[in-house]
Amino acid sequence: MKKDYFLLHLSVFIAGFTGVLGRLITLDSAILVWWRMAAAAVIMFVYLRILETHGRASLQRYKFRDMLQMGGVGMLLCLHWVFFYASIKASNVSIGVVCFSLVGFFTALFEPIINKHRLSGREFLFSLLTILGIYLIFHFDSRYRLGIVLGVVSSALYALFAIANQRVGKHYEAKNMLLWEMVGGLIGLTCLIPLYNHFIPVGRLYPVGMDYAYLAFMVVICTIGLCLLQIIVLQKIPAFTVNLTYNLEPVYSIILSMFIFSEYKELNFSFCIGIALIILSVLLQTYYEIKKRNA
Repeated sequence: MKKDYFLLHLSVFIAGFTGVLGRLITLDSAILVWWRMAAAAVIMFVYLRILETHGRASLQRYKFRDMLQMGGVGMLLCLHWVFFYASIKASNVSIGVVCFSLVGFFTALFEPIINKHRLSGREFLFSLLTILGIYLIFHFDSRYRLGIVLGVVSSALYALFAIANQRVGKHYEAKNMLLWEMVGGLIGLTCLIPLYNHFIPVGRLYPVGMDYAYLAFMVVICTIGLCLLQIIVLQKIPAFTVNLTYNLEPVYSIILSMFIFSEYKELNFSFCIGIALIILSVLLQTYYEIKKRNA
């Protein structure tokens, strides 16, 4: 149990870098995600083939229905990334990552419907603490309205991804599932980019300069490493607990963005109270989850 929660918090720490990298990389959000998923799919395929030759893993063959199922989960992740980076580019890193804290709220709403069980009043209450924290941080500043809307959509998509990933992930080996999630998201996004480009011109299609280094870090550490950790964690810990714990991601991202982008202007009294409420919601849920499992 302690190992599972350590891996969960390690994945949150790694996730804290993704928002910063999303702003550093100069590509449009959809093109950024396309490169991220393409590189991750290629690396995972090569990695599995190497492991297969040494008898340590196998590149499993699945039926089309299974690939479609895993690919569909990957498409939810892909859309979450597109909206997440669009939120950051439309506002700043702090807006994008704090809006991501609404994942716990959306999970509390979606999970009972999808998994067909009663709505937990306690989980909903913890999620309301997060919403109050977000309100205190930004007061829905009109300058950031578009970024906030995109960030809210991003968090709803991630909640759906986490629930679907937990349901589907029980039936497949983690490394193979990650490969097919990346492939599914890549194919889906490739089909959507022409439509996307019609409404939002994507501009440059290729990375330049430091984009390559940032993308490499994003793909190897923040995509492959992070997704493998998430799949493993979601097999052991409930999706709501995982999503609520990810509310700590803004803490890491905001600290990094303050140093890199000088986003220190948000550090007022209400900002500190808002962050404290978000952390409190995580601590309370973690405490009750551990208490329930040890009962």
